[in-house]
Amino acid sequence: MSKTAPPEIPSPPHPLQRQKKLPWQTPKPPEEDEAAPARLEALLQSESYRQADEDMDFLRRDESRGLRLQLDYSKPEWLLQQHGIHHTIVVFGGTRVVEPAAARRQVEALHKATLASPDDHQLKQQLKVARRVQAKSHYYEIARDFGRLVGDSGSGPQDCRLVVMTGGGPGIMEAANRGASDIGAKTIALNITLPHEQYPNPYITPELCLRFHYFALRKMHFLMRARALVAFPGGLGTLDELFETLTLIQTRKIAPLPVILVGTEYWQKAFNFDFLIAEGVVDAEDRELFWFAETAQKIWEGVLCWHENNGTPLFG
Repeated sequence: MSKTAPPEIPSPPHPLQRQKKLPWQTPKPPEEDEAAPARLEALLQSESYRQADEDMDFLRRDESRGLRLQLDYSKPEWLLQQHGIHHTIVVFGGTRVVEPAAARRQVEALHKATLASPDDHQLKQQLKVARRVQAKSHYYEIARDFGRLVGDSGSGPQDCRLVVMTGGGPGIMEAANRGASDIGAKTIALNITLPHEQYPNPYITPELCLRFHYFALRKMHFLMRARALVAFPGGLGTLDELFETLTLIQTRKIAPLPVILVGTEYWQKAFNFDFLIAEGVVDAEDRELFWFAETAQKIWEGVLCWHENNGTPLFG
């Protein structure tokens, strides 16, 4: 029985290059139509010819908002998954609550200025405010200590089951990122695009320094992996995140999580919850949605205890 010779197998073609160009790979030459090159250039530069995902004017249109919302969610989610981030401790606080040395320098400079201009009432007011900020500057060190505690938890700095997450700004958020960075742990920041320049603090893990266009998507990412919200003395941004989180827990829109207010004296003035209860606009049981703490160790012990009692230990 005769054997059939195997067919000759052609070599695989090059994935991009051809020996001979296809007709559309060469523009119409000017010798065939002298107006062709200019007409072709106009086509290549036309708005309609831009590929959709490379057309920034199109992506910024109102009609493309849905796409932008999806991208604002998808990129951070992909990056967090790539780095194996399981859970986060979200830390918020005032961007103006700087480290003690910086606060002291500001007070000294303003004090010197008021001595030189004793009748300048605006300078006196600035000095008064600077002294109040200096009085709160110890919270910077508490936030930094807390960042170290979270960063060193679990199996140590390389354990990404629980990571500090902030809004990426200066002040208290810088301190929390800095504490985690001090010991070599990963630390996350969710920055926001603003009409004016906004610089992330320098202590964020570069691969986890994320930026959002939409506040709504940023807020969602703050809470998607959150296992606690720690709120230090701060202003409108801090109050915004605090009240939103408390509302979501109160309405059970999200599963309960511990909310710790650092600095009893500050928060009892800025957020008089007993007054709200007395006015009948919240229920007494809602007072159990948060508690106060004064030190990094007490914050951390409280978070661990809450999750143990809840049956959701942070490190199983």
